[in-house]
Amino acid sequence: MPLRVSTVTGRVRFPVHVQPRASRSELAGTHGEALKVRLSAPPVDGAANSALIDFLAQLFAVSRRDVRILAGESSRSKVVEIEGITEGVVIDAARER
Repeated sequence: MPLRVSTVTGRVRFPVHVQPRASRSELAGTHGEALKVRLSAPPVDGAANSALIDFLAQLFAVSRRDVRILAGESSRSKVVEIEGITEGVVIDAARER
């Protein structure tokens, strides 16, 4: 199943499946139609969400303020929106993994 990526008002949106409390933070390919991200942070007091924003900002070379979690703040399945990149950048990142 291909990664589901779309562009809405100049921002790229895609689903992310998060695995908290991993041994290290890394991109782990895809999980269904979502980008799979392993995070070393625990899912407590927003630590995993903050770590996800940091990780994606670094991965896609954008600032933290360009990355937003639109849905799923208390779930492993999230929808993320990033400004300043293209759909192709996200698809390429998933392929490289």
